[in-house]
Amino acid sequence: MQSRVNRIHFRNHVFDVPEDVYEPAEDSFLFAENLEVKEGARVLDLGTGCGILGILAAEKATEVLAIDLNPYALRCAKENSAFNNAESKIVFLQGDLFTAFNMDARFDLILFNAPYLPADNCETQTWIGRSWAGGVNGRQVIDRFISQVVPHLKADGRVLMMQSTLANVEETICKFSENHLAASVKAEQNLPFFETLVLIEAKS
Repeated sequence: MQSRVNRIHFRNHVFDVPEDVYEPAEDSFLFAENLEVKEGARVLDLGTGCGILGILAAEKATEVLAIDLNPYALRCAKENSAFNNAESKIVFLQGDLFTAFNMDARFDLILFNAPYLPADNCETQTWIGRSWAGGVNGRQVIDRFISQVVPHLKADGRVLMMQSTLANVEETICKFSENHLAASVKAEQNLPFFETLVLIEAKS
């Protein structure tokens, strides 16, 4: 039986998203609305999902490397890149964070809509669960990312990472600082039930 597909619109782009791929929501759109890419940049899009951020980045970037652990997400993102005329600039690889490519690779901009919601480990047994579940305190993947990101940034590189206040934004900023990156809140959006989405920018 064929899986259900939702069609998502953002500006002049269209994204088809099957049910086994994370569907863009408030976090994705907040990220997309505040995405600034310099002309000619080399961009890494971690956890690309349906490809929304990588495809938007490709409008100005010279090259985008899009990574996802979910094979269904990669197939979805590839199809969306073709549909949005961005396939010539994007390379897709399956992998967990930085494991999928040469360790010497450096980027001007690294994008990561992290799995940031507190959840027990049983939530990571599905592809959808892995896209949002961040362990008991929401920081399991965030902390791994921060500890590994610096070697993949160019000298004047930037990180844009989405998370929730449920996963302790102050701790994120401190951990970036411990890894010699200056981090600050670039954008935020209040949600119901005492949660705020926060887009963090960190610079080398």
